[in-house]
Amino acid sequence: MDKVERLISIIMVLLRKQIVSSNEFAQLYGVTKRTILRDMETLSLANIPIYAVNGTNGGYGIMDTYKMDKRLLTSADLEHILSALGGLEKILLSEEVALTIRKIEAMISTSMPAHSIELSFYDWDGRSQLRDVLKICQTAITERKILTFGYIDRTGQTTSRTIEPIQIHFNESSWYVKGFCLERMDTRLFKLSRIDHLQMTSQTFLPREPSSDLPPDREYRPELVTVQALISPIIQDRMIERYGRTSIAPYSDQELLATLLVPQNEIGFQFLASFGTSLKVIEPSDYLAEFRAYLQQMNDLYAKKESSLD
Repeated sequence: MDKVERLISIIMVLLRKQIVSSNEFAQLYGVTKRTILRDMETLSLANIPIYAVNGTNGGYGIMDTYKMDKRLLTSADLEHILSALGGLEKILLSEEVALTIRKIEAMISTSMPAHSIELSFYDWDGRSQLRDVLKICQTAITERKILTFGYIDRTGQTTSRTIEPIQIHFNESSWYVKGFCLERMDTRLFKLSRIDHLQMTSQTFLPREPSSDLPPDREYRPELVTVQALISPIIQDRMIERYGRTSIAPYSDQELLATLLVPQNEIGFQFLASFGTSLKVIEPSDYLAEFRAYLQQMNDLYAKKESSLD
């Protein structure tokens, strides 16, 4: 963190707390108490009304009149930001996100209940490996450095790629890097879990003009098809979480009618198959035919395995 960023952060902390000791600031930013003293002097010279309190419970504060004029976020606002960042931290832990969370926690009024929202995620081993790839991509985007890597497609074939990275995107459960591919001379998306031997080169690049008029979200989401399915009440909550209550309608004593939006491809078929015998697709007929063929392929695969074991 550079000095300017630290000074802005100090002001934000003081806007939310009465008195903060130099020890607290030093630990928060990983600097010495002498550095914090110089920061306070810099803020005072910039006409920020900082004052010092001596004694055991002493530290630094900011005049109440300045707080009234400059406060932009309420404690509730900060709680909402903290909850969102907490979710990001759980999905992919990073030192930067953890530091931001600690800063915001220091800004929240002590009258607010602590940790009012708790988010839980499985701690998969692949997450730590993915964190390294993500960090390299983030650095390359910031410093405008070219990336090289091997990219593994769905068939297992690997191609060598060189890209000018543009953006990191998280889509439901997967991370992607968007970049201009110098092999294909076009903007492409690359799933981070399919990237191998990632290297950030010393070669820099200048940003290009956007090559697509599509809304950003369309670049990541496949075209969706409206599908109707009969579902068991035991998966009703999962459908409501994803599609809302209006997607569910009464059908019979044992089943509900669900209207779903899913891709008409392997991703959509895998999603529907994950519900097992608790879901049965009934419309449209062409989707049902393709889905049935996908399930038949699964059945044939296991039938072959059983026969080979006999």
